[in-house]
Amino acid sequence: MRKFILLIILIFSIQFGARAVEGMWIPSLIEMFHSDMKTYGLNLSPEEIYATNQASLKDAIVQFNGGCTAEIVSEQGLLLTNHHCGFGAIQSHSSVEHDYLKDGFWAKNKKEELACPGMYVTFVKEIKDVTYMILSGNGDETAQQIRERIAEIEKKNSEGNKKAVVKPFNLGNQYFMLVTEDYNDIRLVGAPPSAIGKFGGDTDNWVWPRHTGDFSVFRIYANESNESAAFAETNKPYRPLKSLPISLKPKRSGDFTMVYGFPGSTDQHYVSGKLDFILNKERPARIEMRQKTIDILKPAMAGSDQVRIQYASKQARIANAWKKWIGQIGGLRELGAVDKKKAFEEEYRAIAAERTEWKDEYYPLIDDMNKLQEEYGKYEFAHSMFIEYFYVGPEFIRYAMNFALIANSYEKLEAEGKLDSEIESLKKKVKGFFKNYNKDVDRQIYWALSPTYASYVDADLLPVDFAVSWERKGERIFEKSALLNQEKVNGLLEGSAKKLVKKIKKDPAYVFAMDVYKAYFTNVSSQYQEYAVKEKAMMQKYVEGMMRMFPEKKMWADANSTLRIAYGKIDGSAPYDGMEYEHFTTIDGIMQKYATGNPDFELTPRFIELFNKGDWGRYDQDGELWVCFTASNHTTGGNSGSPVIDANGHLMGINFDRSWESTMSDFMFDESRCRNIVVDIRYVLWVIEMYGDAGHLIDEMTLIK
Repeated sequence: MRKFILLIILIFSIQFGARAVEGMWIPSLIEMFHSDMKTYGLNLSPEEIYATNQASLKDAIVQFNGGCTAEIVSEQGLLLTNHHCGFGAIQSHSSVEHDYLKDGFWAKNKKEELACPGMYVTFVKEIKDVTYMILSGNGDETAQQIRERIAEIEKKNSEGNKKAVVKPFNLGNQYFMLVTEDYNDIRLVGAPPSAIGKFGGDTDNWVWPRHTGDFSVFRIYANESNESAAFAETNKPYRPLKSLPISLKPKRSGDFTMVYGFPGSTDQHYVSGKLDFILNKERPARIEMRQKTIDILKPAMAGSDQVRIQYASKQARIANAWKKWIGQIGGLRELGAVDKKKAFEEEYRAIAAERTEWKDEYYPLIDDMNKLQEEYGKYEFAHSMFIEYFYVGPEFIRYAMNFALIANSYEKLEAEGKLDSEIESLKKKVKGFFKNYNKDVDRQIYWALSPTYASYVDADLLPVDFAVSWERKGERIFEKSALLNQEKVNGLLEGSAKKLVKKIKKDPAYVFAMDVYKAYFTNVSSQYQEYAVKEKAMMQKYVEGMMRMFPEKKMWADANSTLRIAYGKIDGSAPYDGMEYEHFTTIDGIMQKYATGNPDFELTPRFIELFNKGDWGRYDQDGELWVCFTASNHTTGGNSGSPVIDANGHLMGINFDRSWESTMSDFMFDESRCRNIVVDIRYVLWVIEMYGDAGHLIDEMTLIK
């Protein structure tokens, strides 16, 4: 094992020198890829990008609310991220009377900034390789021993608000410790109307050319000592170690770009059988499920402002994955991804056969994993369909499960004196649920998805007689359920707790939800977990073999929601025969799309007025106002909101998407077509200053001309 750990270090030190566009690199290892970044045009030292003993770019980058990225752009804790990352907060503050989704929101001073309960940002203070502390034996560590060593490291390195987290990299062949710090008082400062922040809607999502002003503005607050604190009126704007200067300089094709953020997950090492399963069975089924929901939500939202506000955030989440998956399977098929996997697998076997040690350890792995996929495929598929139905489908199912604790543990809650607090918690959940719920919409989703769920999942894995009973049960749920009647459920929560429990246990919505839940955990979950454990062990060994047998191969660890660096350059693309894309779009393209009459391209009168004036202020380039540009950085979900930084460490844009042809890069990267999409920072500032009349925010920033 010690030899293998030394080999990992050797691999990292020799693999840079080839074209380095693919990959999401660990910042603390920057010395190993810094020289290659310089060949792309970088002018910064390693210490300016990542350091623990001085301020560096990493100190201006935060994980935003656990799922996106944001960057600090002023000495007063001002944050920029994507509109779609802040969408939930914007929606939560919106109402028919104050429709911030439709009209936008701009705080004219700090007192007008809106608190966002539950929102937080996470700073990374340090990243350290601790592989030798966890895998320092002879390679025979048990899972329990690994867990114990991780717990010991995390405990030893956590102090106060700083939390140490150890995460596996390269499928458990490496481990890194991240010391992080959360700040919990985050306030909404500004957001453009959806006609800017979501311009293009589902039509343009994952598509280039793009004209979306996908940004929103928040601020971090801290206590008097600049430390993390819960929301309080007395809190002050956070004073950062580092904020990003903003570049207004002209951009050119070939300019260096660096994306610094928190990519969520990639799966570059799946074997051919797994990729084939995803490509030809799992993704198409999930796409169909979401398509049915989208077909219901779109007309419902178009017909009612109330429904539009209630379902805006939900629809965006559902549609985002739906369209991504369509592009993903299209790109993988066009690239011949399964055949490429098979070709590499032949090469892997051939090299493994060269040495007895390798042949024993690695040669059988690919066949074993493909057989495992065949054996457990029905359970993995049932798991995916359960996720779509239970967590993405009819909302009443998840809502009804909130009542499971009091229904099943009433006596225990009462004996422990926790009954009253549980009832109060349920009151809050009920209020939050009905704020964003329309029973008729949910009824339609239930009627569309239930027969689809029944047709896809083997009958023996579903609740008994699900295929023939869902319709009858649905009629009772939507006509008789007290849980779906706000007045009735509130009355029950105010009354006798015993009566409440009796009603819950007989309520058709609760009974149905429990049937679906129990069927999954009885018939699917244990088999799926058994499969996942076996697959994980085989994948770890498979990647170990890759690292040992292919030391010259450029290896990067799959994304896992940790801080990473991707680098490349501003670049157009030619993804199809006879089609070549420019690397940027301008505000003129917005008006051209508006002229089509597509509702996804609606504009506000104010935007049209400003366009007609043609005043781009200090933000033009050669008389044009750039809106978006593309670059060759390797990104994925979680990179939304990431800063796109130039060769000198200045902010040039905010990453928000990939082209449709690029969505396959979660599994396989193609340098010729994979491009990330960025909203130009100059367009962001133009919208803030000219549209939002919020020039006071620009005054906080450092602009580089």
